[in-house]
Amino acid sequence: MILTKYGGVIRRYREFLPEIDDKHIVTLLEGNTPLIKSININKIINRDIEIYFKYEGLNPTGSFKDRGMTMAVSKAVSSGSKAVICASTGNTSASASAYAARAGIKSFVLIPEGKISSGKLSQALAHGATVMQIRGNFDDALVITREIAKDYEVTLVNSVNPYRLEGQKTASFEIIDELGAPPTHHILPVGNAGNITAYWEGYKEYFDAKKIDRLPKMLGFQAEGSAPIVLNHIVKEPHTVATAIRIGNPASWQKAVSARDESDGLIDSVSDEDILKAYSMLASMEGVFCEPASAITLAGLIKLNKRGFFKKGDVCVLTLTGHGLKDPGNAIKVSKEPVVVPCDKHSVLTVMGLA
Repeated sequence: MILTKYGGVIRRYREFLPEIDDKHIVTLLEGNTPLIKSININKIINRDIEIYFKYEGLNPTGSFKDRGMTMAVSKAVSSGSKAVICASTGNTSASASAYAARAGIKSFVLIPEGKISSGKLSQALAHGATVMQIRGNFDDALVITREIAKDYEVTLVNSVNPYRLEGQKTASFEIIDELGAPPTHHILPVGNAGNITAYWEGYKEYFDAKKIDRLPKMLGFQAEGSAPIVLNHIVKEPHTVATAIRIGNPASWQKAVSARDESDGLIDSVSDEDILKAYSMLASMEGVFCEPASAITLAGLIKLNKRGFFKKGDVCVLTLTGHGLKDPGNAIKVSKEPVVVPCDKHSVLTVMGLA
């Protein structure tokens, strides 16, 4: 039997994406990530609903950003660009620098000083990016990068780049292809708000192509200390343990609101405490290690479930945007410390409860 080789999201879904010549496609074989059904968490939350985790942490650089970056960098290369730039809380910088390295072009990254996890910073540095830490937040960095991209020959690859969202919408195609139908509810973290926008566009395009006959409700969640859409005003000093969504003025704010309203969904907030509880649950009960920002989806589902929001038979897909190794510091903080024992079998057996 001859197996068809997987070629990344652009080749798989090119009929739904902007046209691009094969010779310009820059790919690390992103996408094709697993949709993992909950077998333990749903039993303690609500046995009457189905819960699936779209584990985007298994993309090449460990986050969903790779879906959009393959499209953005490919288009940059096709236009003759020799450099890309981005503002980032971490994941975008890792992805942009990796795809730029693959394309053989330069990458420039602006990050908030002291507010990016070592796991994400190490990726950008390893891929050869020029990393600049600014004494400001993500929103300040984005303003600077937009101005530079406007005035100089360097391509901005944040989610304000329309090709980023084009690539990111492919995740919704994969979910439908896997389930055979859209979920009842799709739950996502909301930071810069590009992802909820992109997923909604993907669902609508599959609907227009008559691949599905209904649309899901989009449910977005922000951290309480970084919830501009929920509060309906810019948060000048956003704060949350979920660094990937520590954004006070989302670039795709209005598009996210449209996705919420058009789908009859909602955008709400949860506390850092609840995010970390969900973070631990995913790893310890399902074996799925994601970064804190990803776990906000489960925290949000738990909050809504307590309100009696879900109906029997509902299918809920939760996007887990990044791998847990992106932010190892928090994993250590919320976990039990290793037990130090003497170097003998009896001591080990004692800790195991077998002595």
